[in-house]
Amino acid sequence: MAANTKTSKDSSVTIAELMLPSHSNFSGKIHGGYVLNLMDQIAFACSSKYSGKYCVTASINTVDFLSPIEVGELVTLKARVNYVGRTSMTVGIRVTSENIQTGEKKHCNSSYFVMVAKNDDGSNAEVPKLKIQTKEGVRRFMRALNRLEMKRKRKQDFHKNEFSYDTYKEEIKKHNVVIDLTDN
Repeated sequence: MAANTKTSKDSSVTIAELMLPSHSNFSGKIHGGYVLNLMDQIAFACSSKYSGKYCVTASINTVDFLSPIEVGELVTLKARVNYVGRTSMTVGIRVTSENIQTGEKKHCNSSYFVMVAKNDDGSNAEVPKLKIQTKEGVRRFMRALNRLEMKRKRKQDFHKNEFSYDTYKEEIKKHNVVIDLTDN
């Protein structure tokens, strides 16, 4: 393998933590903010392990809360780099919980964090090339690339200087809104 090339497996990180009452919200479920904090920690560890650099969270591309987590469950987070740019990486994170008494496991969350590697002076640092070794790795890379391209297009299409009301005025009427532009 080339010196400045790594595999997704080289970035793989797993953490597990028992969920305590102090992590719960008012409904007795584990607070989503606490889970996001754990996800940010593992995204940092994963991207730093891959790049060999200090990394910062640039954006959270997607967070899908699929199933609530209960107090007393063992939560496992698994992360790996799915995509690399010149200085950025997309880290895919899967969160599962396990009832440690029954052994029942459930998929609770999937997320994608975009992380940027930094040099000691705070400038962006180049990251190693990603060596993809499986068709699943190609799928994950292309899926991450597609998410990034969709985000760029959405920002462009809906930029306040580019947005056209006329393009969307009929479409918006199909939704649960009332249009009243009298103040304009």
